[in-house]
Amino acid sequence: MPSARGNLAWHLLADHLDLVAEPVAAAAQLVPLAEVTEIDAELADTAAFCTAYDVAPEASANCVVVEGRRAERTVRAAVMVLAIDRADINKVVRKHLDVRKLSFMSQEAAQELTGMRQGGITPVGLPEDWLILVDDAVAAAGPVVIGAGVRGAKLLVDGAALAALPNAEVLSLHVPRTA
Repeated sequence: MPSARGNLAWHLLADHLDLVAEPVAAAAQLVPLAEVTEIDAELADTAAFCTAYDVAPEASANCVVVEGRRAERTVRAAVMVLAIDRADINKVVRKHLDVRKLSFMSQEAAQELTGMRQGGITPVGLPEDWLILVDDAVAAAGPVVIGAGVRGAKLLVDGAALAALPNAEVLSLHVPRTA
């Protein structure tokens, strides 16, 4: 039966910092109970990952990075929602960030600014001036699987720990599910 742990061998992150991107390793103390596991980098995308490793999609959280502008001010943020949900970027996120224009950050810019690989970007270890917007369902989910800054590993972190990260805010970010 699918679960957050799936059929993976998880290890304490603090003991395996070599598996994650450098910014994630540098920020590991922010999530002291986080666990890490190696995966096939070709299976890093959520749907393939959940299927291959028997991880429940509702126990997996996706991170998208956005950039917004208003006049001369630029705001960058990570948006965390459960894999079964879709973030309301154009209404909720844009209004919360108080920007006129909001867009998904390009892969090249995201990798350059975060030091993490696309498909593995995670809120753990983001630049200090970035906001982290955590959907209330992620914060309440218990253990969730997230990126590790690289495509060949994943983190298992309690959603409440993500909500406690510096610059994190918990909001209702997801588009309501339809029956």
